[in-house]
Amino acid sequence: MNSSDLTRSIMEKDARLLSRSIRIPFFPFVVRTGRGATLKDVEGREYIDFLSFGAIANVGHNHPAVVAAIKEQAETLVHCNPAYAFNERVTELTEELVGITPGTGSKKVAYGLSGGDANDGAIKAARAYTGRQKIIAFLRSYHGNTFGAMSISAVSLPMRYRFGPGVPEIYHVPYPDCYRCPMGHQNNQECQMACYQYFLGLFETLFAPDEVAAVIMEPIQGDAGIIIPPLAYMKKIYDFCKENGILFISEEVQSGMGRTGRWFGSEHFNLEPDILIIGKALASGLPLSALVARDDIFDAWSSPGHVFSTSCNPICCAAALATINVIRKEGLLEKTAAMGNYIKERLDALTTKYEQVSQVRGLGFMIGVELVKNRVTKERARDLAAKIVWRCYEQGLYLTFFSGSVLRICPPLVIKPDELDRGLSILETAIDDAVRGRVPDSVLDTVKGW
Repeated sequence: MNSSDLTRSIMEKDARLLSRSIRIPFFPFVVRTGRGATLKDVEGREYIDFLSFGAIANVGHNHPAVVAAIKEQAETLVHCNPAYAFNERVTELTEELVGITPGTGSKKVAYGLSGGDANDGAIKAARAYTGRQKIIAFLRSYHGNTFGAMSISAVSLPMRYRFGPGVPEIYHVPYPDCYRCPMGHQNNQECQMACYQYFLGLFETLFAPDEVAAVIMEPIQGDAGIIIPPLAYMKKIYDFCKENGILFISEEVQSGMGRTGRWFGSEHFNLEPDILIIGKALASGLPLSALVARDDIFDAWSSPGHVFSTSCNPICCAAALATINVIRKEGLLEKTAAMGNYIKERLDALTTKYEQVSQVRGLGFMIGVELVKNRVTKERARDLAAKIVWRCYEQGLYLTFFSGSVLRICPPLVIKPDELDRGLSILETAIDDAVRGRVPDSVLDTVKGW
């Protein structure tokens, strides 16, 4: 597929004027419109969306209820600085978030603009409440690009390279990835929860539990390639935190707002986080993030400890309220759980057909397809992933990969069954074409990924 003059001119101007730090190149794709689970580019070509712009468009692009809420609020009040005045949209949204997040105790909410600043806020709140400084995070995690979020992230070198020291007193431990065991074990029987023993080792060699403010963890590790930890591991970590006065922070920027078939990913593990972080899909793409925590935690910090002049903007709050209502009224949690199982069953069949398709894993519409050169060595098949997503793009499916060689299956929760089937058929054909050498090496000059 050749880019037209219009597409090329827009991309050339973009390259001249925008910092390259904001781009992860995949395709010459200039989006003009979106509706539901489809997108159209400036040439009028239509694509089925399997990305949701990175787990953001959970209720689809331009959902009529969300658009109506935005328009109605914009006609009334565009902005209200939360530091200086109250607004009913904020209160209404706060009531909803307190209601849908795990836990039955009294909770409060703090707002920001992105998942990154919400992660920063979680660090601040944990330190203020506990009086402790140390934070334990996980290798291969991604939390955002503010300085605090970058400091607890450990997914790739470029997001840290040459930026200097991050926030101090951050310690990283291996995430329990049973496919690519970070401790080098080949099977679960041999493992005997070695990653949890590594975690305990910190308290035998580096510091005592009463020095640690919080453990911050993605309940499903997203950009590492959709890694689901064992239930037993999660219980051990959670119980250890509870026994030692360490806050357990569930980072749900990607796994929240219905993405996994539950409101939040931590619900799959029967956890009640002390602090829960929300972003991305909360306001269907408008800039809004939230921290939900026990009220005693938030009573420990003071104003202006986490206030932003444009946070909890009334328009964003109206969009978030509409988003929650759509998920609830359209039964998207149940639909996502059921259709997610269908996706995994269909893609699992490819693991017996192609040696390179090694594993399919995920919950709901948060699914990863692991591609390898060899199933024994598990060497990542990056070029194959790039060729597959390119062929999908050529055939009208918007799909990307991450963690080097994991296809990212992340459609809007509102996708229709026929759209899903068409998208999966395109993906199956693209995999066959790439495996059989029908996609040229030249596409690797364009598709970079991460």
